[in-house]
Order: sequence, then structure tokens, then C-alpha cells
Amino acid sequence: MISRESALRNPIDPSFSQRAIPRRAMLGGLSGAIAAVLASPRRAVAEDANRPNDPFILLLHGIYQPVVTSPDLGLSSVNLSDGTYSRTRIYPVYGIQGDEDSGDASHPIGAFYVQFNGNLCAYDLPGGAIAMRFDAPPAGAPPGFNGFVPFPDGQGGLFLEGTFELDIIEATGVYHAFQGGHNHMVDRLHNLADGRFNEFCFCNISTYQFP
Repeated sequence: MISRESALRNPIDPSFSQRAIPRRAMLGGLSGAIAAVLASPRRAVAEDANRPNDPFILLLHGIYQPVVTSPDLGLSSVNLSDGTYSRTRIYPVYGIQGDEDSGDASHPIGAFYVQFNGNLCAYDLPGGAIAMRFDAPPAGAPPGFNGFVPFPDGQGGLFLEGTFELDIIEATGVYHAFQGGHNHMVDRLHNLADGRFNEFCFCNISTYQFP
């Protein structure tokens, strides 16, 4: 079996076409009560307007580029400046600021960071950030579950297709409630003949586990 990481480190291996690639409080005290009462209504309304739906759906799309300089996303579980991450763009699909109901879904709203040799990734989104971990494929998993199945593209490259389950290990800002939740990915990653990777992946992100 060839791991997901090996597939991404070694593009255009002809043997890929012959086999599957396995690839997830209560406020106390009078002062707290007073602060809650006096909190700005405008700020509360703005936060509610920017809070994503549960679930919300994103599209990852574009050529991956190595991360040379990275922003500070306020996430302690990922180190985007350690040289192991690549980046592509995030587009809104459903239930998040910028989707077709509230904006122009043809424009990116953030950046997606992923380890090709590792199991961590991060989403830089309007109003916060999310860190996730890819689940390991269970023993006996069918082809395409937490892994890639390759198909020649007819131009010297490969389409790598599969679904992936990810655990949300950290979330900030308007996404805080999603910490401990889940991401179900449906991926069609194009390994171009020149060795680059062009992503096309839908992400269904929820506070609850995918059935």
C-alpha cells in the first residue's frame, strides 16, 4: 500500500494507475453579568452575521504553492513556517460569508495550508482559522476511502480521487464552536504532467461527526 503522503511526494508514478493509494463557564460574579448586559449590540449582531452555518461548505481550488512566508493564524497546533506546508485558495460554496447568497462565490475568501508529508492542515478564513488532522485509513478500507484512486488524465498526468475524513483539532474566532467537529472532503486532485498539483476539493465542515 502507498500512503497519501507518498503519493504527494512522488507525483506521476505510473504504478499509481494499478492500485489505490490509502489516504482525519458559566459566567460568574456580578461583574461578569454587568459586562454581558453592557456588551455592544452592534458587535453581537456583526458576529452573528459572520458566524457560519453548521455545516458549511468550502471549495479548495488552484495550483499548490510552497509556503515561504506564512501569516500568524493564532493556531498552536500547526506551524505553517516549518517548511512542510503548501498553499492553495479557498472559495465559498454554502453557509459562509461570501457564498452565492451573500456575495460573489467566484472570488477566494481565504487560504488552505496542507502538509504533503504529514497529516495536518489549516484554513485561514474570514473571522478566524481552523486546524485539522487527517484520519488514518482503517484496516481493510475500500479504495478511495481516506485515500486516492488514480486515473490517467490523457495528458501525462493523473487525477487522484477520493474522500477523506478529518478531525477539527483547533478553531478560533467565529469558528470556535467547530473545535472537536469534523470535515468530510470529496477530492479530485490533479497531478499535472509537470509535477504540480491542482486542487479541486469540496469540504463539508460541521460541529458533529460525519455519519
